[in-house]
Amino acid sequence: MSKENAVLDRSTLDPSLYRDAMSRYAGHVQIVTTAHDGERRGVTITAACSVSDSPAMVLACVNASNSKNAIFEKSGHFALNALAADQIHLANAFSGRDPSMTPQERFALGDWQELATGAPVLKNALAAFDCRLVELTVMATHMVLIGEVMGVSFGEHRPALIYMDRGYHTL
Repeated sequence: MSKENAVLDRSTLDPSLYRDAMSRYAGHVQIVTTAHDGERRGVTITAACSVSDSPAMVLACVNASNSKNAIFEKSGHFALNALAADQIHLANAFSGRDPSMTPQERFALGDWQELATGAPVLKNALAAFDCRLVELTVMATHMVLIGEVMGVSFGEHRPALIYMDRGYHTL
């Protein structure tokens, strides 16, 4: 079967082929964060977007197979923190590439605050959206978090951090 026809038959689409195609799709690098019962969680993501401006809502996707991500549902809130090019160290720390780093060590690399929900908000993020979780849906490998924006903060305007072709870039 040709690659063109593989697209039409879901049972034959090779996940690595899909990942190769998605690697050419540029995404803004963000850290989605939450806190619950004294525990904080943060994950580097590129799958996030605006859903609506009235009411203000955003969508963020996190890996459903990681049991540590269950905290997003338990907490009932999350923050979406858009990173600047000079925050690549945070993107790497929260990506899980270094599994020896504790959540405390990761969060110690940034300056955090709380706005409305109690989720950790990065003070100098390009933009941060503090959200109340209104819906969580598991779709295949990921949890789709939809949040109503309860607060917004802005850092200094500077170049954005983008992920494309399996590497970081700036825009």
